[in-house]
Amino acid sequence: MFFLLLVASLIFIWIVSLCKVFYFSKPISNPSAFSLAGTNKKGRNVLLVIAHPDDESMFFSPTLLFLASQKHNVHVLCFSTGNADGMGEIRKNELFRACVMLQVPRQNINILDHPDLQDGFGRSWDHKLLATIIGNQIEIWEINMIITFDRHGVSGHCNHCDVYYGTCKFISESSTESTEALELASTGIFRKYSGPLDIWLSLLYTMFCPRRQSCCLVNSHPRRCFLAMGEHESQWVWFRRLFVLFSSYSYINVLNKITPYPDKQSC
Repeated sequence: MFFLLLVASLIFIWIVSLCKVFYFSKPISNPSAFSLAGTNKKGRNVLLVIAHPDDESMFFSPTLLFLASQKHNVHVLCFSTGNADGMGEIRKNELFRACVMLQVPRQNINILDHPDLQDGFGRSWDHKLLATIIGNQIEIWEINMIITFDRHGVSGHCNHCDVYYGTCKFISESSTESTEALELASTGIFRKYSGPLDIWLSLLYTMFCPRRQSCCLVNSHPRRCFLAMGEHESQWVWFRRLFVLFSSYSYINVLNKITPYPDKQSC
C-alpha cells in the first residue's frame, strides 16, 4: 500500500511539474544573479562551448531557447565532429539541423575537426589549445558571455570536462573583464533523471545557496528539445530517447557563475 501511494504521489507531482512547464513557467528565476534578462543587455553575443554534436540538444536546450526568446545573438563552438565511430561528417550536418530547431543561425556555428581534439573516452584535450581557440572565437564574434559545462561535465565525459577547464584557463589568463562565464550545473543521478520534477529542486537550490550566483532557465517548449535531438538521427537510439524524456536537462538548466580552476590538468 505504501509503495502504491508513493508511486501515485510521484506521478501526480510529475503531472503538476509538466503543467508548470507548459502553462505556468517563467523563463528565468533569480534574474539578479546575472544580467541575462536585463533590458540593457539584450542582444548580447553569447558563445555556447560544447565538445560534441548533440551536446547542445541533450543538455543545453532550455538555455538556447531562453537566449533566443530574449533576442540574444547566440553562437555555438563545437570542439569535435564526434567522429569516434567514423560518422563525423554525418554528425556535423546533424548539428546544423538541430540548431535550426533551437533557433541558432547556421552561420553562427563553428564545428572543429582538429587532429588533437578528436572525440573519445580517454582522449585528453590540451587545455591551453582549447583556451587559445576560445579566445580566437571570442575575438572574431565579439563575445561577452560564455556558457559551457562545469567541471563534472554533466555525464562525466572527459571531453566535456576538458572543455570546462579550457574555458577556465582562458578566463584566468584573459585580460578581458567584460566577458562573463557560466557553467551548467551537474546533478546527482536522482535529479538527473527526475525529468520536470527537478524544476522544484533547482528552484530551491538557487534560493538557498546564496554563495553561488545561480539562475534557473525553465524550458517552456520541451518538445523542441525532442525535435532538436531527433535531428541527430545517427544518435537517436532508444536509450537516448529515454534520456531526453526523463532527463531534467530537457526541462531546466541551472547556470552558475564560473569559479576557475586554472591549475587543473585533467578531468
